[in-house]
Amino acid sequence: MEVDLELVLAVDVSSSVDEVEARLQKNGYLQALVHPYVIDAIRSGPKGRIAVIYIEYAGKSFQRVVADWTILQGLKSAEAFTQLLAKSPVSSAPSTSISALIDFSVQQIMNNAYSAQRAIIDVSGDGPNSDGRNVWDARDDAVSRGITINGLPILSSRPDPKGFAPSVGVTNHYRRFVIGGPDSFLIGVNEFENFAPALVKKLVREILDPARKLSMK
Repeated sequence: MEVDLELVLAVDVSSSVDEVEARLQKNGYLQALVHPYVIDAIRSGPKGRIAVIYIEYAGKSFQRVVADWTILQGLKSAEAFTQLLAKSPVSSAPSTSISALIDFSVQQIMNNAYSAQRAIIDVSGDGPNSDGRNVWDARDDAVSRGITINGLPILSSRPDPKGFAPSVGVTNHYRRFVIGGPDSFLIGVNEFENFAPALVKKLVREILDPARKLSMK
């Protein structure tokens, strides 16, 4: 089936994300995916539908598909997707492998039942790549296939569950090594409590086709 966009929503559940942060992050997706601005963006495309998949990730051996590829074409379908997410408990595992997540996401895009002019891996997280191969190599491989990677790095002031100080360089790490491809961008989030509004802004921006917007000017 043809869609306007194939979108991977990749969510950090590494051990640096505590229970409060995990809940705030997941609730952000539950709120953002049914937000009127996001629904309007989905409906505005030539086909009026996108395909999405929701993946939790941690170390190089941990990528979990929470909600498999689903068509979103309006509020009803978005609500059904978020209800599926809401029923699933949040996982947790050691380490952070954005590189393995990117490799896994590329396979999900290449082997699904949908086709689109654009494919995006949307990565959120509170720490840099710490496991697996170099993240820039995974990024470059994805970009070579025409896939864009956008970032939603989260800067938290909360110590992680083991008492270690939070990462302070996560935004720069995403900017230098994670995002890439046509029209790639990142939106930094200051504290998990501000995750939902930042996610709405990000989803609207990436769902709207930049080429189509330019042609409308």
